[in-house]
Amino acid sequence: MRAVETIPSLTALFFIRAAERGDRPFLWARHDGAWRSTSWAETARLVASLAQALKAQGIQPGDRVMLVSENRPEFCIADLAIMAAGAVTVPTYTTNTTRDHEHIIANSGARAVIFSTSKIAKALMPAVLHSHMEFAVAMEPQKAMQSASVPVHDWDALIATHPGDAQACADALTATRDDTACLIYTSGTGGAPRGVILHHGSILCNVEGCVDIIANDFGWGDEIFLSFLPISHAYEHSGGQFLPIGLGGQIYYAESLEKLAANIAEVRPTIMVVVPRLFELLRARVSKAIEKQGRLPRLMLEQTLRLSAKRAERGSLAPWDWPVQKLLERVFIPKIRKRFGGRMKALVSGGAPLNPDVGTFFQSLGLTLLQGYGQTEAGPVISCNRPSSGLRMDTVGPPLRGVEVKIAEDGEILVRGELVMKGYWNNPAETARTIKDGWLHTGDIGEFDEAGRLRITDRKKDLIVNDKGDNVAPAKLENMLTLQPEIGQVMVYGDRRPNIVGLIVPDPEWMKEWAEAHGKPADLAALRDDPAFHAAIRAAVDRVNADLSVIEKVRRFALADEPFTIDNEMLTPKQSIRRHVIRAHYQERLDALYGARAEE
Repeated sequence: MRAVETIPSLTALFFIRAAERGDRPFLWARHDGAWRSTSWAETARLVASLAQALKAQGIQPGDRVMLVSENRPEFCIADLAIMAAGAVTVPTYTTNTTRDHEHIIANSGARAVIFSTSKIAKALMPAVLHSHMEFAVAMEPQKAMQSASVPVHDWDALIATHPGDAQACADALTATRDDTACLIYTSGTGGAPRGVILHHGSILCNVEGCVDIIANDFGWGDEIFLSFLPISHAYEHSGGQFLPIGLGGQIYYAESLEKLAANIAEVRPTIMVVVPRLFELLRARVSKAIEKQGRLPRLMLEQTLRLSAKRAERGSLAPWDWPVQKLLERVFIPKIRKRFGGRMKALVSGGAPLNPDVGTFFQSLGLTLLQGYGQTEAGPVISCNRPSSGLRMDTVGPPLRGVEVKIAEDGEILVRGELVMKGYWNNPAETARTIKDGWLHTGDIGEFDEAGRLRITDRKKDLIVNDKGDNVAPAKLENMLTLQPEIGQVMVYGDRRPNIVGLIVPDPEWMKEWAEAHGKPADLAALRDDPAFHAAIRAAVDRVNADLSVIEKVRRFALADEPFTIDNEMLTPKQSIRRHVIRAHYQERLDALYGARAEE
């Protein structure tokens, strides 16, 4: 297949791969209980038809078109068609509120929107109808949605009335690597979301670097991806859509998070991009399932983890350890790998820091876990672990090929290369603060180890500075706390305060088991003031405190009223906590933890 670095645009990459792959399957979705595929050739025809339809509706080169859809084949087709028409895709989260949509429509100046379902339309259409938008396209049939001001076109009908030719569409492409491909709005951990201007070269640079890792560290074969992270986020958009296109692979769209484990077993992917929170959940589920199988499986898991830790510490196993290791590799580890489909080359973690213990757990079970690092402003991948450089779970690996990284005097990570965004849409002041002399100022603190692998220590703006001037990294504490079975979510707090406190959401499964064992209702509101319940969580906090320095110890904690979720705006769509939202909601409770008789 043609090398990615010789290709001028994302749309050119797609049409080249479609010509190379022909009638082989490309996009998969589950319908009526069965997985059904759309071939590369058919996808190319649909992209050409939709691009022609958009141009017939008046879309001009450079126009912005919003795309609001869950992960499904139509998202990929629409994204490529918008770019093939010369326009700019504005992918947005399906969880956005009407106010969120209003902001993005007004800020981006989008002329049209393509959306998927009636459920999404409920929040989207009020914003569309009160905007300058000229038309909408619905992937699924909609009832009673026609409007004199904003017509809603049916996806199938629009494509059917504008038959396109894939080769003619490919020949008409004019975009270069320097042209804008999409505006991706950051999820807004503070303030209104900003539109990140990503050009074709930014995402292609990401694809080139990741293809290099796959080809040279694992072997480039017929790659199978299972897509389930929000595709409107840069991580999945590049890693779960354009990387598979670059590899000429296949994309299966997971049905839901609840069905993810079953989908993994059915699809048997070779590569998955995942966020750390999911790894933590999978680790807990795997451990729990093994616990329930009896004493022998539990012993095998313990021995697997012990030998893995010994190898990591000493570099190799002692001669007397090898018989046990060989037995585990023959009897135990294959069963675990089968849970993940049996042909997984790599699980790639990104979007947030991964606790090294979680990474080591999966490595011990024969699953290669690569932690990557990046941000939307870099397309988003900046660096990634790779076996050839030595896997260290406390690092995020060396920079991708073609990416320059240096550490500023204050420890901030600076990035330069084709992957760096053009800037923030309609925000030159913020662009100038973020990109200086061609270097992207990431806002992350880091260092290189002796092998040239990047290690992230924390975000500058998230550093807690206590009343004595000591710096504390909240992400480290939160990762350690959420590894405890009693704790589902947590936010630590303590800026300009004498010590660290925490706001904790108990793990729902553990809470249910604890309540049943103590004859109490499994309800957080009922248990929040229960002394025995507090004592059980206190024990979990104390276990973590035993491994922390004096300034890092979580002295007191309070229980949240409910889990942090996207719906209550305390989580971003990529599962990061929104500190400013949580603090605003629980400020009085957090302040009370510094009182005379707060929770000890």
